[in-house]
Amino acid sequence: MEQTSNTALLVMEMQEGILTMMPEATSAITENIARAIAGARHYNILVIYVLIGFRDNVPALSQRELKGFLANKAHSATMNMEEFMKIHPDLTPRNGEITIVKRRVSAFTGSDLEVILRSSGIQHIVLTGISTSGVVLSTLREAADKDYRLTVLLDCCTDPDEKIHNILITRIFPDQAEVLTVDEWCNWW
Repeated sequence: MEQTSNTALLVMEMQEGILTMMPEATSAITENIARAIAGARHYNILVIYVLIGFRDNVPALSQRELKGFLANKAHSATMNMEEFMKIHPDLTPRNGEITIVKRRVSAFTGSDLEVILRSSGIQHIVLTGISTSGVVLSTLREAADKDYRLTVLLDCCTDPDEKIHNILITRIFPDQAEVLTVDEWCNWW
């Protein structure tokens, strides 16, 4: 039987502001992630929601930042960040579940994720979210460098570029993580 007390499920960037950029993927991915969350809760696995968000006028982004962030800085500076960061209603956290706000691509950068994982005794991280080539890839790489055991739920991730998603899931991620479907993961125990 797989140990669950040292495992955390990360639900990354499943927020309204991100999902509106990928409306064709919203239904399938939210349904799959909802099943992953239900499985995690059933097995008493820690569920952590990771959101990207910025202060008003986006002071944390400088001219040296990543192209993707810079392209959105002007737009981000005028948007209602509270609305942008709302978690999809089908994935609403329960009382006591942790929500983390990050400031960069990786879930670790600009957040207290590592402090929470270490203080909770987490050694195994299960990754889900949007986008596969963004937060999932960056978090996987950083978590691998930090010696976490990793699982990626392939049908709980999506990307604007399906080809890149498939390359990451089939060729890149298996070098550092176990890649499973949500059904395989939920039936693992």
